[in-house]
Amino acid sequence: MQAASRESYKIAAERLDAYVRGAEPSAVATTADDIISVAALLRREPRLRRALSDPARSGEDRAALLTGILGGKVGADALELVAALVSGRWSAPSELLDATERLGVEALLAAADSGGELGEVEDELFRFGQVVSGSPELSNALSDAMVPAKQRATLADQLLAGKARPVTGYLVGVALAGFGGRSFTGALTRLVELAADRRDRQVAYVTVAAPLSEEEERRLGASLSAIYGREVSVKQTVNPEVLGGASVRVGSDLYDGTVLRRLNETRNALAKR
Repeated sequence: MQAASRESYKIAAERLDAYVRGAEPSAVATTADDIISVAALLRREPRLRRALSDPARSGEDRAALLTGILGGKVGADALELVAALVSGRWSAPSELLDATERLGVEALLAAADSGGELGEVEDELFRFGQVVSGSPELSNALSDAMVPAKQRATLADQLLAGKARPVTGYLVGVALAGFGGRSFTGALTRLVELAADRRDRQVAYVTVAAPLSEEEERRLGASLSAIYGREVSVKQTVNPEVLGGASVRVGSDLYDGTVLRRLNETRNALAKR
């Protein structure tokens, strides 16, 4: 997002946090569902998107337009939060759409956090992403944009039945719909990171040839926490092709200490002689 859009989103996000502090988790989840449904409407209706982000209209006018369209169709709390969004300044209609979708997801994560489920939801999203990545056939089936998102969501629901919390399945559906304009895999990754961020944690993606023990994972997390100044949530991927060592990615930082990398460097150095 550009600066004006970021500031508008920040104001609405602060209102969301204030709302969450005084509401029951079930009420917050309902509000989240309403906000995400508004985002779906904005995705389907580009003319409405443009009208609600039109800089030629005042913020009050845009909020009144929103209320006239959605009044009585979504909950009052959701309407108030989305009105806070549309009354701000937006650099592009697409940024209003992304912000509405993000606000709905943040509300859903907040409900899971209030209910004591957010850590498990974060892990379930990551593990489902690992399952999908490990099966080219499944990855293709869930990522095929030519197949309606609802149809792909039915497949995901069947895979998750009895293995994940309802909110995890809901968020997988959000990812399948292309959260933030991302691919399914990219959307899942972003949702994992948003869940961690709400718990004030950084995500470290670790690729190893064999699984780390609990103690090894704990020590690695502690070392990374000391570097980044906040708790780190370690997400392991096992890939025998790296041969040994570990590759660690935190945000844009990559620490590659794998045997495969060292072999490739040696091979490249020999080829230059």
